[in-house]
Amino acid sequence: RFSGTFVGNAEAASPAAATSPAAVAAAAVPAVPTIPVVPTLGGVPNAVAEGVLNPNEVKPPASGTRKARVLYDYEAADSSELALLADEMITVYSLPGMDPDWLIGERGNQKGKVPVTYLELLS
Repeated sequence: RFSGTFVGNAEAASPAAATSPAAVAAAAVPAVPTIPVVPTLGGVPNAVAEGVLNPNEVKPPASGTRKARVLYDYEAADSSELALLADEMITVYSLPGMDPDWLIGERGNQKGKVPVTYLELLS
């Protein structure tokens, strides 16, 4: 025979156990770890697909280059970007799979990513 008291999950039955820091932390942590997924694009060099640009590997397209006037000074955050000075003229183009907020800019033999918002695109 069973006794008159039902014995279930002791942790859930105890209000102190349900609100203990260990119980709260266990509830906040997902049971399955997540793995970040990095998409790859067919036909696009890994440097562009991963967001890392090596300016020496990028060649301008046969067509599709445009002139742009720089609106504001821009300090390059890393070696993949091109520093800009207000009112200078540069040549710009985009690459397949590249973030639409950025273009490849060229000034003489210097090349790198530049933010579109800092440019006035000319015809």
